[in-house]
Amino acid sequence: MSATMSGSGSAPCRFAHYFIICGIDNETGLEPDALAGENFDQSPLKRTFKSKVLAHYPKNIECNPFDQDAVNMLCMPKGLSFRTQRDSRAPQFHSFLITREDGSRTYGFVHTFYEEVTSPQICSAMQTLHQMHQAEHNASAHNCPSASSSSPSSSSSSMDSLASSLDEVESPTSAQGSRRNCGCSGEGYDSVRDTLYVSKAMCLITPMPFMHACKRFLSQLHHAVTSNQPPPLPLESYIYNILYEVPLPPPGRSLKFHGVYEPILCQRPGAGELPLADFPLGEAFRLLGVENLVQLFTCVLLEMQILLYSQDYQRLMVVAEGITTLLFPFQWQHVYVPILPASLLHFLDAPVPYLMGLQSKEGTDRSKLELPQEANLCFVDIDNHYIELPEDFPQFPNKPEFIQELTEVLLSFGLSPEGGNTSPAPSIAKQTSTLETELKSVSLSELVDDKRNGNLGGEALDVLELLQGNPTLERLQALAKRTGVKVARLEALAAGQKAVGEESVGGRSPKEEQELRNAKLNVQLREVFAARFATMFADYESFVIQNSPDLESWLTNREQMHNFDKASFLSDQPEPYLPFLSHFIETQMFATFIDNKIISQWEEKEPLLRVFDGRIEKARLYNVRAPSLRSSIYQKCTFLKESAQAIEQRLRKIDHTAIHPHLLNMKIGQGKYQQGFFPKLQADVLASGPTSNNRWSNRTCSTQRKVDRHRQPNDHLVLDNDLKEKYMQEARNLGKNLRQPKLSDLSPAVIAQTNWKFVEGLLKECKIKTKRMLVEKMGREAVEMGHGEANITGLEENTLIASLCDLLERIWSHGLQVKQGKSALWSHLLHYQAREEKNELQSESPVSNSQDKRKPESSVGLPALRVSLIQDMRHIQNMGEIKTDVGRARAWIRLSLEKKLLSQHLKQLLSNQTLTKKLYKRYAFLRCEEEKEQFLFHLLSLNTVDYFCFTSVFTTIMIPYRAVIIPIKKLSNAMTTSNPWLCVSGELGDSGILQITKNVLEMTFDCQNIGRLTTVQLGHDNSGLLAKWLVDCVMVRNEITGHTYKFPCGRWLGKGVDDGSLERVLIGELVVPCNDEDGGRTPPLQRSPSQIRRISITSLTGRGNKPTTVQIQESIGEAVNNIIKHFHKPEKERGSLTVLLCGEGGLVWALEQFFHHGFRTARLFQKNVFVWDFFERAVALMVNADHIEDIQETPEPLSLTCESFCRYVNAINNMPRNIGKDGKFQLLVCLGARDRLLPQWLPLLAECPVITRMYEENALLRDKLTVSSVVAVLQTVNDFPITLETSLTKCFEL
Repeated sequence: MSATMSGSGSAPCRFAHYFIICGIDNETGLEPDALAGENFDQSPLKRTFKSKVLAHYPKNIECNPFDQDAVNMLCMPKGLSFRTQRDSRAPQFHSFLITREDGSRTYGFVHTFYEEVTSPQICSAMQTLHQMHQAEHNASAHNCPSASSSSPSSSSSSMDSLASSLDEVESPTSAQGSRRNCGCSGEGYDSVRDTLYVSKAMCLITPMPFMHACKRFLSQLHHAVTSNQPPPLPLESYIYNILYEVPLPPPGRSLKFHGVYEPILCQRPGAGELPLADFPLGEAFRLLGVENLVQLFTCVLLEMQILLYSQDYQRLMVVAEGITTLLFPFQWQHVYVPILPASLLHFLDAPVPYLMGLQSKEGTDRSKLELPQEANLCFVDIDNHYIELPEDFPQFPNKPEFIQELTEVLLSFGLSPEGGNTSPAPSIAKQTSTLETELKSVSLSELVDDKRNGNLGGEALDVLELLQGNPTLERLQALAKRTGVKVARLEALAAGQKAVGEESVGGRSPKEEQELRNAKLNVQLREVFAARFATMFADYESFVIQNSPDLESWLTNREQMHNFDKASFLSDQPEPYLPFLSHFIETQMFATFIDNKIISQWEEKEPLLRVFDGRIEKARLYNVRAPSLRSSIYQKCTFLKESAQAIEQRLRKIDHTAIHPHLLNMKIGQGKYQQGFFPKLQADVLASGPTSNNRWSNRTCSTQRKVDRHRQPNDHLVLDNDLKEKYMQEARNLGKNLRQPKLSDLSPAVIAQTNWKFVEGLLKECKIKTKRMLVEKMGREAVEMGHGEANITGLEENTLIASLCDLLERIWSHGLQVKQGKSALWSHLLHYQAREEKNELQSESPVSNSQDKRKPESSVGLPALRVSLIQDMRHIQNMGEIKTDVGRARAWIRLSLEKKLLSQHLKQLLSNQTLTKKLYKRYAFLRCEEEKEQFLFHLLSLNTVDYFCFTSVFTTIMIPYRAVIIPIKKLSNAMTTSNPWLCVSGELGDSGILQITKNVLEMTFDCQNIGRLTTVQLGHDNSGLLAKWLVDCVMVRNEITGHTYKFPCGRWLGKGVDDGSLERVLIGELVVPCNDEDGGRTPPLQRSPSQIRRISITSLTGRGNKPTTVQIQESIGEAVNNIIKHFHKPEKERGSLTVLLCGEGGLVWALEQFFHHGFRTARLFQKNVFVWDFFERAVALMVNADHIEDIQETPEPLSLTCESFCRYVNAINNMPRNIGKDGKFQLLVCLGARDRLLPQWLPLLAECPVITRMYEENALLRDKLTVSSVVAVLQTVNDFPITLETSLTKCFEL
């Protein structure tokens, strides 16, 4: 870097890069701005005309090339604006930023003022336009309202052409509005009578957002132009000074430089502080209120589409910059255009997350604003303090306490937490009385519960002000002093007011005081937000996966690698945080943050990361937090005073003063002053900077050379920067190909290329999301196949599915011809439904072609369920719980995913090409054939896994079920005289007892969603002659999702047959449909493929089917193991414990085999004697008086065990239910497992004398070694809280 401070040399060290003048070009004259889309029915004074960049200095800077189109568009987003002497011509200030493609930003600060038009050509052109407009208007004069006669002096609002400044609140009356719209003569222009004024803009482009300093410099420059007296020096001196002689303040230092009349201060945070943010955050809170701002902040964190809406450009900037500033240590990674020029409105069609600001036209209603997509949109109407949130929106953790802390900071600066006007006395909030605390908490609770998004008036503050100086309160205070209770420290209030009065006298102007207050408020609010993240992510480093040997290999494999252990991180968080965190850790900003952390192993830490890690270290020193502590207790920020003091010290004691503006080597006669007109600046003086005698230039450039020398030895260790940037962009832009719209080039080719990028990005995002969903569901199998993370929670599954819904909405809203409703997907489905139903009526066919039959679920039983896109839509439309189109679309996606029909349904929807062409433009994603096919293929891959994402989410809806009882007709009566009943139970409840019509054996019933089915209780009343009944199984189907469950029985129900049971509890298993097109399937959740197939108890005596002693012991071990695994899963993921206890391969089944081994009566085909008979005889023996005398001599625990066993067996026998002897055995085992008694009962039974009569010598129950090993296995279950379904324990009382 050269020591000369020319236009390009030391630009990075300079305060400002460019000074620009925009306005009307007298040579080209009036050019209508077609891109701004103005209405030619308006009066010519209200129309938009093209502005030009009239001059900019210097010509170009290497590090920040000048983009003329973009700067012109953002300096005057609505083009030129004309006024006459009757109109308000107050100057306006606004700022903007340009985000380059690599994500870096430059800031622009614009001061717009009105200058008299001196060109006769332009005045006559305006006169001609007005006469033409008047002639057209007179032709339709009979339509003009009486308002046309109103006085010509009425001032028109400046909103149509340029937004008002923050200081000026305009609310035009409806009469003015109606006059304006019809362009009546009262506001006309006459070149003889009127003076014509046109807008002109001065702009500074700076590398850092020193908003206050730039605003003050530009307003002083404008004052010099309009003042009666010429400025002390020619304007070139001041502009030259700020461009070439004022440096950026070094980190942690303050700088004073000179404007035209007053010195200007600015300061820059040090290395350990939060980065520079000069936009007034207090203003953002005032505009929106705390509640709204926290909601908006949450939407930004979750990378939704954010649209800010205001008449005022500066308000758009203040809110956009304020909210992105609060994201520290994270950064917004997507499209960011705080002021969207009228010519770029097509960017609202972008199917990616964005944060954009749109200027509202005066008087336009939100309902008239047609936005391409609203399913995932957060709409913020700044001027009306109103915010529209997307559906399914998780709240920020500890939101009420967070709002309370922010409210306290705002009150301490005299600001109302509800937004609106600020409180007049800033020191009111310095009191810390109990009264104030109560008032604050009352207003806070109102704020949190408020249904209008925190839009309350400042009632609490008004009450607070009312109480100050109240004589009753003063008497109360005097009384309280004597009793030692503090009511309100009114002395502190008085002292505070006195102090404020003194401060403004002491050396600094009120403006500087206000800036200091703003800076302190800014940093304190930001510290509260930063502290939340420091608490939430205090242990994030423990979960970062760093497994690459060097940077190059990491960058190369970035897409395939998992960098953060999400499942473990979430399992370590407090329960209330999970809904928000599970969404947040899937965002691009979090991924980039983790990427930066990993890269910091090889390179210098990214500044935000360095500050954040420093905060976490500091917090650890002060507060030793155990990494495993899952606490959701709110921790307040402890850095507030410290951070405010640092700023105050810098501004009270200035570190550096820049060179004063001075006379330049200018030509004689130039720099001529003419009041009210900005002079034509001398270009050759401003085109380049000073030579090497400038001390600032020398200092900063020599520092840069030192840094360069320091870096040289390490250059061979670091990747080529271009290569690294390329990899980083690819790594960060997974599915987010478009970082920033190019403002300057709006040719059709560029717009087409942008749209193509969107299509590619959506396809890539779809591929990544479906892969992530598959990996998550496949669990360990996927890990073994090398796909990454093993376990995942249901919360994460839900997050991924919500993310898929969002992606589908964005795909369906890309390239829409006309937007209808908030959900583009549901709108398309409704169009399709209307066409199909019309076709059905025309063909008079009850079944449309879009329906096909799925193959029957089993050879017998249930009729096949039709596959119908329209039918699935009707199911959703019948759900009264869902009120919005977005909700219906999401429910339909979840239902289709659960039915494994998502890809098929969408393919069918898109097969109607006539409809697609009618609804979508040519460039839309859904009309790109190849990409559409790939997209459907990615969705088809989701059919390989089972989802219950509809059943588990819509838990309160009514669902129709169909049940069929299938008897074994060969062996039992085809008819039965008894009255059968059944009760279906699931994870969410049961159906209650349902009577079945005799001999029909099939029924449909509606009941509230009972979740995944687990058991069926089946029974009959044993009435009539043909009461005995041999049932093969029961089939139950959810008629909405199509999930079919089989409940195998294979036993008799009837007195005097089998075990005499009139009622059985059957355990369900999900039936896998045998569709050819279904692809591979994972086995149902209820059964693991490695388990031994069930050996029916009745066939135990059959030849060759007896299990070996080793098999029996293994099956007990496996059953217990499955129960333990169940409890090690997250609670929401566990599924049914009943299946593990009573199902195939469950604990009851394993112990049944154990007790049947060597059972003497087995050869009698179980007609007479069951294991339950053995239990009953053992109980009879134990209660026998002689035996009790024997056991009284035994140790006390054994006698207690005897007593408990007898109590349980007797209680089961005394139940009114006829569950049969095997049913009683099942219930005893379940109760023993629940109450931790099984390991005690087993040795008792093994020692019981009855055993010798009922068991062979070689029976497992008579082998002490085997019994003790089984007892040891069963004892491991005692560590877990087993709860039993009511279908098992109904009527059981101890």
